[in-house]
Amino acid sequence: MLTKRIIPCLDVDKGKVVKGKSFINLVDAGDPVELAKKYYDSGADEIVFLDITASIENRETILSIVEKVSKNVFIPLTVGGGIKVIEDIKKLLNSGADKVSINTSGILNRNFINEASNYFGSQAIVGAIDAKKNGNSWEIYSHGGRKPTGLDALQWAKTLEKLGAGELLVTSIDQDGKTSGYDIDLLQEITNNVNIPIIASGGAGSPEHMYKALAEGKADAVLAASIFHFEEYTIKNIKQYLNSKGIKIRND
Repeated sequence: MLTKRIIPCLDVDKGKVVKGKSFINLVDAGDPVELAKKYYDSGADEIVFLDITASIENRETILSIVEKVSKNVFIPLTVGGGIKVIEDIKKLLNSGADKVSINTSGILNRNFINEASNYFGSQAIVGAIDAKKNGNSWEIYSHGGRKPTGLDALQWAKTLEKLGAGELLVTSIDQDGKTSGYDIDLLQEITNNVNIPIIASGGAGSPEHMYKALAEGKADAVLAASIFHFEEYTIKNIKQYLNSKGIKIRND
């Protein structure tokens, strides 16, 4: 059994880390380079950066941040937001990223996921899923959770796997930033039907929520932002708790 991973997420807007609820009402949460170093020192297994505005001028900002972080942080770095062409991925990987997370551009052009995974290897490509409950199923949203696509989340997860994504970052828009727990039903729906690793995202408010996502939701990793940024819990606290509950976790 592979060890489960704890992954802090840094949403970056104009060079600052921000945090909101359901992708809106953003507040400043600190400096990305300082926060990344702090999480690395405290035992994070990976770090995810999401460039949430992803404008052309912001692209240079995120490249600069990744470059600085990679010189001080020696765990995998995943970067997402505004990635549209192979050249975008090249620049990020050359700046020190290990993986890229692709959402909107993969929805608009499915061949892009396939092209990227063939070019860089599936281990470098994370398929990002932003899903919102719609009756008895979940609908995929694009453009930073703002635009409904009509795509069914489970079917899209299967498609991303077929196209060559090496893992999936599954975010519940309904739960995002609310610290009331992950959407376990959504996680189960996807983990029961695909054979690539799943990162649970959206809703972490306590170590117990993470335990449920890993044990009941069968996720391979849990991603969180608010509880780390505002120092409600440390990564060390969470790892100790998960160990005590029998979850095989990497300890440094």
